[in-house]
Amino acid sequence: MIFFNAFLVAGLFCFGAQVLMDNTKLTPGHITSIFVVLGAVLSFFGLYPKLIEFGGAGATVLISNFGHMLYTAGIEGFHEVGVLGFASGLLTKSSLAVVSAVIFAFIFALLFKPKN
Repeated sequence: MIFFNAFLVAGLFCFGAQVLMDNTKLTPGHITSIFVVLGAVLSFFGLYPKLIEFGGAGATVLISNFGHMLYTAGIEGFHEVGVLGFASGLLTKSSLAVVSAVIFAFIFALLFKPKN
């Protein structure tokens, strides 16, 4: 049942993204940003942790989880340090994802040449 729930949650998010791509003029970058904000909004209302509990990896591997992670990190930092803790919390939790993206982009840029 765990795998079915993960497939269901991830599939619904992907279905929503595909509907947006097919029926609007939004670019993949716009849709990615929408899903990051959606993850943060769902976290604000306390729904994303319940979604993770239900869907497991189906909810944690999506880009919307990045919004959830940023929201929770900012709130934790705010409660620990105050206003400055909000910004430091965001940087602490998101640094691994950002650094990984930069490193992998650099490696793939060295390995492959773009088409002209």
